[in-house]
Amino acid sequence: MANILVIDDEKSIRNTLKEILEYEDFKVDIAAEGVEALEMLEKKDYDVVLCDIKMPKMDGIEVLERIHGGTHNTQVIMISGHGNIDTAVDAIKKGAFDFIEKPLDLNRLMITIRNAMDKSNLITETKVLRKKVSKTFEMVGDSPAIKKVRDMIDLVAPTDARVLITGDNGTGKELVARWLHEKSQRSVNPFIEVNCAAIPSELIESELFGHEKGAFTSAIKQRIGKFEQAHGGTLFLDEIGDMSLSAQAKVLRALQENKITRVGSDKDIDVDVRIIAATNKEMKSEINSHQFREDLYHRISVIIIHVPSLNERKDDIPLLATYFNELICNEYGIPQRNFTVESIKELQKITWTGNIREFRNVVERLIILCPNNIDAKDVIAFAQPISK
Repeated sequence: MANILVIDDEKSIRNTLKEILEYEDFKVDIAAEGVEALEMLEKKDYDVVLCDIKMPKMDGIEVLERIHGGTHNTQVIMISGHGNIDTAVDAIKKGAFDFIEKPLDLNRLMITIRNAMDKSNLITETKVLRKKVSKTFEMVGDSPAIKKVRDMIDLVAPTDARVLITGDNGTGKELVARWLHEKSQRSVNPFIEVNCAAIPSELIESELFGHEKGAFTSAIKQRIGKFEQAHGGTLFLDEIGDMSLSAQAKVLRALQENKITRVGSDKDIDVDVRIIAATNKEMKSEINSHQFREDLYHRISVIIIHVPSLNERKDDIPLLATYFNELICNEYGIPQRNFTVESIKELQKITWTGNIREFRNVVERLIILCPNNIDAKDVIAFAQPISK
């Protein structure tokens, strides 16, 4: 049941609206002026506020500004018998959901309230989803190595500098790329990922730049490439060291000119993307063996962030175990396991060739196979089954 606050200095209007809205199964509180209403908003969450404009002490526009200047998700519908187009426009600009003139059309009022509630629910759902996404991509650890990575992200993210992320498989290079995007001014725009190692060399150009219908045998319709999809946002080129030399040349041109050309077309298309690349290869060796263009390397490596292996940050294993224990048990809908001190010490003895990815799999395996406490003997028995 939705909570509605009615703010109006006319007692008859307050009481009439309260009676009508309660008949429609809303929970309704009333306030005679703005200061009283703001005090009520501090004590209780409201889905929708109906606010008069002309009131003593504090007018409705100031109430609106105070509501949207705080932490409230409340949708505000302005109502007035003294309004004009300028007043309505001013109210909408300052965050009002809608503006309704008195005498009120009750049908329109009810429709507007329900639409405002829908928007409020969407905002709440979006915040919940963002929290879930942030939880999924959380960077766990307090070791000096991971703190250095966090500090680099905070320094670099607000800029448009191109970043090359290096590190072994499973260390969390994609996680770093996502945080660079989330903490940038481009965060409201797309984050588009391309796994250069997973796309055949003959298709990588079509994947990145798109193609026109009929450009090749299987091109039965026009395709928008990843560069265009990421316009205004971030393009993450994962495993860029596996990109073909012909695709490298075209990527270099795109970075130099901020233009791309679809396969089968001669028309240039302007693109505005921030490039973040990642690789597990030693790029200097790739350049020396003529597998990677040196000029492209210098274009993408304005900033280099090296993600440490888990073996370089074993002090983070207790935190990682707690994090994955909570995450995995919540996913399965089961009680969290108890990792004993001895089990953590045993996990810290392991050489993690697969890094965080391998560690997560081991924690999940232990959770599934050990219904209660997880002890050192369980880690020895189940953590490295290949060696047994």
